[in-house]
Amino acid sequence: MILKEFSDSVIIHRKEKIVYAEFLTPHKVISTCQVAGGLRDDLSYLYNHQSCEPVKHETAHRSIAVKDPLAYRSKICGNHDLPEDKCATLGTAANMRYAVTKQASFRDLSVMAVCTGGVEGNAGRVGDPASVYEYEGKYERVSKEEPVMHGTINTMVFINRELTDGAMVRTIMTATEAKTAVLQELAVSSRYSSGLATGTGTDQIGVASRIGTGKPLSGAGKHSVLGELIGKAVFGSIKGTLALQNGLTPESQRSSLFHLTRYGATQENMISGILCNLDKEHGKLLEANFYGIERDPLVVAAVAAIVHLRDKIAWGILPESCFPEVSCIYGAQLASAVSGNYNAINKYINTLSREKFMNTDESFLILVNRAIALGYNDKWNDF
Repeated sequence: MILKEFSDSVIIHRKEKIVYAEFLTPHKVISTCQVAGGLRDDLSYLYNHQSCEPVKHETAHRSIAVKDPLAYRSKICGNHDLPEDKCATLGTAANMRYAVTKQASFRDLSVMAVCTGGVEGNAGRVGDPASVYEYEGKYERVSKEEPVMHGTINTMVFINRELTDGAMVRTIMTATEAKTAVLQELAVSSRYSSGLATGTGTDQIGVASRIGTGKPLSGAGKHSVLGELIGKAVFGSIKGTLALQNGLTPESQRSSLFHLTRYGATQENMISGILCNLDKEHGKLLEANFYGIERDPLVVAAVAAIVHLRDKIAWGILPESCFPEVSCIYGAQLASAVSGNYNAINKYINTLSREKFMNTDESFLILVNRAIALGYNDKWNDF
């Protein structure tokens, strides 16, 4: 079926597990495709293919995609009657039915993005510890932990004007910034460190600009209209596909637990950590109502605030020597949000100041759980 038509020069098709762009006119393409990647002007198709289920599914397609990209492209093109030597390939485990298209225009300039994405298993922060080292065409494991490969954001961008080679390269930077902005707004956690994610370990991209449309555009950065349009189209497309694939929306991220996941928090260990600080009666009540408490807007705000301040310490903006004061003051803010009694904030500060919380992930979670318990003990005192 035809998913979208763009500027009388590109048709986006979707069949089974593939979304592919058919160029009706010559296009310049830059992509991360392993076998037809880099900058090309001899391609007729750019496609995004789902090779497996997102979790625990080893298939022939996935194996070939990793070990023999050329054979992978040949097989997929053969299955869909596409000329393999005219195709650039993106591969993923994301559902093609969740592909989202977004278009942005200004005067005669138009940009369209077609994206699929998932981040639940493979989100990472640039500079996180690597898992493999490539040497002479072979990969050596450098990490004891098996890398989680499911979770990929694939981006296809189409521009109705010709770009210079330099501007084509710049589109990759602008589109990547748009992707990272989405992950920032959704506060997606790295699965490999306690930082916020900037992408996944397997993200891919392909950009196509129409040839023969006048003097090539030379700028695709944030100060140019083209850069603005790329940013808007890619941002909207990635945000839309993550909502469909992973259920990631601003509303779904209104969760204290979600903001604490990158420190090792789970629903189970968070509940048990809070219960350690409550009597049996309060503990049963909290356990039965945990979902409503951890998603209360003011509780989420307090958790997000103390998490962000810990980031500021990790980034060196605040000195680590301030952690004891930060933990007590903003832990008390969290306790007040749970209890609803902000007049008790000094009491909570004094209580937390008697404990020595260290700037480690484990100690930080103990602090948060302790603060929630302090507030919950007082929540129903007036009734």
